Amino acid sequence: MNDWPEAWSDDNRGRRYGRGSASAQPESPRVMRQVRRGRPAPPGQGAYGGVPQQPQYVDGHGSGGYDDYDSGYNTGQVYGGGRGGGDGYGPQRPAPDWRRRIKWTAITLVTVLFVTTVATYFWADSKLNREVDLSKVIERPEKGEGTNYLIVGSDSREGLSDEDKKRLRTGSSEGKRTDSVMILHTGDNGPTLISLPRDSNVEIPTFKGSESGKTYRGTGRQVKLNAAYAEDGPELLVRTVEFNTGLHIDHYVEIGFAGFANIVDAAGGVEIDIPQDIKDTKSGADLKKGKQTLNGEEALAFVRTRYALAGSDLDRTKNQQKFLSALANQVATPGTVLNPFRLYPTMSAGLDSLIVDKEMGLFDLADMFWSMKGVSGGEGTSMNMPLAGSSGGNLLWDKDKVKQLVNQLNNDEKVTVTGD
Repeated sequence: MNDWPEAWSDDNRGRRYGRGSASAQPESPRVMRQVRRGRPAPPGQGAYGGVPQQPQYVDGHGSGGYDDYDSGYNTGQVYGGGRGGGDGYGPQRPAPDWRRRIKWTAITLVTVLFVTTVATYFWADSKLNREVDLSKVIERPEKGEGTNYLIVGSDSREGLSDEDKKRLRTGSSEGKRTDSVMILHTGDNGPTLISLPRDSNVEIPTFKGSESGKTYRGTGRQVKLNAAYAEDGPELLVRTVEFNTGLHIDHYVEIGFAGFANIVDAAGGVEIDIPQDIKDTKSGADLKKGKQTLNGEEALAFVRTRYALAGSDLDRTKNQQKFLSALANQVATPGTVLNPFRLYPTMSAGLDSLIVDKEMGLFDLADMFWSMKGVSGGEGTSMNMPLAGSSGGNLLWDKDKVKQLVNQLNNDEKVTVTGD
């Protein structure tokens, strides 16, 4: 009697180990049937009214039309075990190329910085008011070592409304006069800032009119320094300074009342240590002794004050030097340079307010401000022009000391001359 199910025979049964076979030989290896997962059947279809199609088994290979199926057993990537994560099906996402991303980010940042810098340069350069033509100045001294800037503060009320004039205590005088005159020398031995009192006694030399082009012969006429500017403007002032000092002026920079106050306000005020209490009804100054931050209105009153000072105009020039150096230091701080919301308004206010010579460039202007910053930082020297007394209200220069000072500047030597 055959104990095997119908259609099975001993031949079908073979010699099977572990299934009642009398043989001790183990059965041959069998191929594991693999599960074909295939695509899910659409909703409502399938063998049993919506039941998904079931996998089929054929000795390790599926059937049913999906011959391209790879179970993953051959590669070890089964059930989402692939490198890209996910469910193990479809293309794998490649790992990000961080070196390439960093490179292109750096290139983009450098390009943006370069374009911004170039655009800022041309924008700033176009705003410079190059109105002074130094080629009209005749009989000029030879150029020495280093660079000499003639810095002029004028009492121009241009751009001020009636309300501004009242608030800033500027008065309403017509025209322009020099309120301060300074020479800034830059070179290898540190900057030197020299104030020329506006009441300095000088000789008006032969000059060519800046507008008429006519030559006016010198007669030895002695006047106060600020009269030269009032008579024929910046060109005659440069000619007079060069004639009376023997120093070649390379660049000219001028700023009026309104421009000065605007620059200070745009920079967010300027911190300065005031040496004494100051109260001056004419300039409007009402300041206490000590370190404090001045706004534009207060700063203008401070640099214009002279009647409340013991040394009058000489003490005022010292305060002007001190404040201009502090202003340059404030503009050059990271808080201004690295803050576009402060840098651009400050640059705009300054460039709109300055009047310079036709050969003045942005690098020259930067050199001037940086050198003035150096004066306040102790890297340079500030002084008044050496004086020998006065005559009829005019301040007389000490000719010997002035000659020694000019020689040191022309040779770009360390300045040893002292002034008042």
